[in-house]
Amino acid sequence: MSDDKTRNGVSRREYLAAAGASGAALGLAGCLGGGGGGGSGSGPINTEPPEEEVTIQIAADSNFSNAADDIVQTLREDGGLPENIDIEFLAGSFTTGDRRSQYQQILSAGQERPTVMMMDNGWTIPFIAREQIANLSEALPESITSQVEDNYVQNMVATAQNGDGDLFGIPLFIDLPTIQYRKDLFREAGYTDDDFDTWATEPMTWSEFSQAVAEVQEATGTQNGFLWQGSSYEGLSCCSFIEFMGSHGGSYFGEFENYFGPVGDRPITVEGEGVVNAIRMLRTFIYGSDDDVALDGYSEISPQAVVQYTEEPAREPFTNGNAVALRNWPYSININGAEDVFGEDLGVMPIPYAVTEEESEYESIGGTTAAMGGWHLTLNPNASDLRKRAALQLFKALQEESVRLRMAEIGGWIPPIPDLIDTEQTRSLDLIGRYVGSLAVAAENSLPRPVTTVWTQESTQIASEVNAALRQEKTPEQAMSDLTSSLEEIESSA
Repeated sequence: MSDDKTRNGVSRREYLAAAGASGAALGLAGCLGGGGGGGSGSGPINTEPPEEEVTIQIAADSNFSNAADDIVQTLREDGGLPENIDIEFLAGSFTTGDRRSQYQQILSAGQERPTVMMMDNGWTIPFIAREQIANLSEALPESITSQVEDNYVQNMVATAQNGDGDLFGIPLFIDLPTIQYRKDLFREAGYTDDDFDTWATEPMTWSEFSQAVAEVQEATGTQNGFLWQGSSYEGLSCCSFIEFMGSHGGSYFGEFENYFGPVGDRPITVEGEGVVNAIRMLRTFIYGSDDDVALDGYSEISPQAVVQYTEEPAREPFTNGNAVALRNWPYSININGAEDVFGEDLGVMPIPYAVTEEESEYESIGGTTAAMGGWHLTLNPNASDLRKRAALQLFKALQEESVRLRMAEIGGWIPPIPDLIDTEQTRSLDLIGRYVGSLAVAAENSLPRPVTTVWTQESTQIASEVNAALRQEKTPEQAMSDLTSSLEEIESSA
């Protein structure tokens, strides 16, 4: 399963890159009647560094704010950021939907600051469509934009482009989820380093995974088995459920080529067997064989609290030693792999699977599936000319490979550049270097969320219905039938 070949011999990476490049244009054109949002801005930015002292604010999250000194140091020493440009990181909410609402208020009010905003790749396109962020293809020199368009993860770049292919965001990092687990606990249950080496790049089936976790939990008396994010929020619809569903061969809109549109003219496939079985598996994880829709071959390994968990509530019990395994993002690897937490006893593996690509109804879906998270840096078009010039120097510094590699080391922020994910350099990095093999498998098998101008509405409905099914408030079939009706209404009114 580490091989990313589809049944027609085309790699999943190639398939998704081609679909992503064309799909973003379809998604915007389907809602805007043509080329998509033009974007705000005042033409090219002066490329000469400002001579004055200037501070630019970057709206980010607490992880970036906490690592501000180290980030600025590498931007200066490795990226050549001038000393007279100071950077202030603003620690926004860790919940992606809260940040989206905050940016909407700031940009709608025409505020000049922050100068730069860290935007989730899942909701950058609506800001492009509303013409609220600067068109970087017009503002930045081609030496920067062409490097992004030619060398970065293509289906991530597509989430920052309009229908004409103009670029509105510089990918800052790609988020690649994995399963983190306690090697020390698995050793107590009789597993060995040979098992861990195999799991690092060869995904298990979900059945094998659940049985192994249950065995370890029982053998070690650990409070929790497997923790993940099941709350009714963006992270469920965009990410964790995309993985559970995709690894069962299920999809929101059939083939991946439909994920970016055209809105109103694509199949809605959430009532399919793969989607329903993913929910049944999760309910088995939570409630065991007593659940009316439990699947055979799966063990009860998750606490009922997972239906309320977002990233941090899921991570904290694991970090505190109260869980066997955790689904989370690379920032969590940096926390849990630290010497004062688990050190080299932290294991990482790709997301398990239930259905191979060959067994899936959809050519581009199935097998190990990693939701493609990640964040772009976008430019506030209302910023002063001086701060825009300073921001250009920031974007320029970020193009240096040494900056990208150092940021991976500082905070687990994986470079959004395929050639930098698994290399001799990245393998030599402290801590995160131990796990780049697993992250590379995740990158090869990544799926972005279906980003269109209606995704915000659809995401809310998806999260609500899936969460209702996880809580046993609805059967999986009823929840997905209701979701079909909601998605059809959203699609038809777009």
